[in-house]
Amino acid sequence: MTITVHHLNNSRSQRILWLLEELGADYEITHYQRDAESNLAPPELKNPHPLGKSPLIEDDGLRVAESGAIIQYLCERHGGESWLPDPKSEDHVRHLEWMQFGESSFFVPVMLKIYAGRLGDAAAPLMPRVDEQFEAHVKFAEDSISDDLHFVGNDWSAADVMMSFPAEIAVMQGYGEKAPKLAKFVQAIHARPAWQRARERGGPYFIW
Repeated sequence: MTITVHHLNNSRSQRILWLLEELGADYEITHYQRDAESNLAPPELKNPHPLGKSPLIEDDGLRVAESGAIIQYLCERHGGESWLPDPKSEDHVRHLEWMQFGESSFFVPVMLKIYAGRLGDAAAPLMPRVDEQFEAHVKFAEDSISDDLHFVGNDWSAADVMMSFPAEIAVMQGYGEKAPKLAKFVQAIHARPAWQRARERGGPYFIW
């Protein structure tokens, strides 16, 4: 069966397309475009999911939401076993940490910085704390990624897929000089043929 990806432009679903390309999986895309004024997802996304969130996949009648769950599901059921560490290894524990970190600890200051930044002067009292937290999380990721530019082990893994989006946001927010390994990590991802194919199918993606 062909996997359907409900894909919102300029969103976390881009990394799902990248992973699908890496796995050589058969998939099709249902495209959704953000509102040009508000940058919000269109109401049509509430048809496949009540929260109107992307990414969301459908596979043989099964719907799977949430980036971490989708990445884990695809690796386990669509030929991505090599992207997951041995469940009995320490790398598996690190994998679990990074899969959670990318969508919880790190993503809170990411979203606050994006949304508060749109408020202009009204966000001024909040921004020092947001900036401090954002920079702290960027530094933690920078200090943790290996010289080989991986978060777990010495090859590409599901944790790298999960961390790709917050790393891209960090670079977009101007942290490339303070986090040179993260910047190289993003460059290495974007140089991969699978990522380029995913971008071609998914459409324009931020500044890349």
